Amino acid sequence: MQQRALGTSGLQVSALGLGCMGMSFGYGQAHDSHEMIQLIRAAVERGVTFFDTAEVYGPWTNEALLGEALEPVRDQVVIATKFGFDIDQQTGQNRGGLNSQPAQIRQVVDASLRRLRTDRIDLLYQHRVDPNVPMEDVAGAVKDLIAAGKVKHFGLSEAGVEAIRQAHAVQPVAALQSEYSLWWREPEQEILPTLEELGIGFVPYSPLGKGFLTGKIDENTQFDKTDFRSTVPRFSPDARQANQALVDLLGRIAQDKQATPAQIALAWLLAQKPWIAPIPGTTKLHRLEENLGAAALPLSADDLREIGEAAARIPLVGDRYAEAQQKMINR
Repeated sequence: MQQRALGTSGLQVSALGLGCMGMSFGYGQAHDSHEMIQLIRAAVERGVTFFDTAEVYGPWTNEALLGEALEPVRDQVVIATKFGFDIDQQTGQNRGGLNSQPAQIRQVVDASLRRLRTDRIDLLYQHRVDPNVPMEDVAGAVKDLIAAGKVKHFGLSEAGVEAIRQAHAVQPVAALQSEYSLWWREPEQEILPTLEELGIGFVPYSPLGKGFLTGKIDENTQFDKTDFRSTVPRFSPDARQANQALVDLLGRIAQDKQATPAQIALAWLLAQKPWIAPIPGTTKLHRLEENLGAAALPLSADDLREIGEAAARIPLVGDRYAEAQQKMINR
């Protein structure tokens, strides 16, 4: 597996990481922990060194899962986790808002270290920008944690240009994590140029459009009520039917390349910048292997131009989040 540098921070990760949220949160019922531990360890065996989790995934259960899975290989991997939601540190109750108060950050980090069975967090993200806490205070709190050796690198998730600049002025930001794929290209407008200017790496989550770009979802797919896609406008049956044109495009290109739509989508993303490291998630070994195959899929400049231009001509239907979730994304 090729390694990539996340900007100029010195943080090296595998070109493709593994997003672990769906193993225990967000995409239906939690999966068997033993099976997921085996999957995580299989990813390590296949060269994946970059693993993504968060306090809110559960809450807490996903961090604990990752901690158990990676404990035997801790020094071989990069673990990223996140703070920022208003979670009661005694009960684990998610109170539904944001909380990036410095005292909360410190408590969350100490608890995350215990769950992850480690003495340091390689990459600590603010999960969402908190409008009630100055970014300078957030970055200052993380800077103190870095000085204490509990955190190695600082990251932001779904932050806008102003917040990125404010944070970076206090504590250099190693990476920004935001949604980016052929069906959500908004970061190309302002985010990617800013990251390139500042030497910040980019970690796209949902690089397969929350599963839609795999070609395994259509307008007839039924989502469990515990699957957050059941509330996402872009996953309504009408939107899925309208957006099928993008999947059909990927399917045609994939057939020519003897690849899969998912591999084309990931290879396109990897080719955008050398400091991009997507984190597709999966709960199945064959999907993990399929995704990792994208890192070795060659796309020429003509291929990339064809894919990008054809995808841009397809009007996508539906917002990417329900209203309450969208309000937490501060651009």
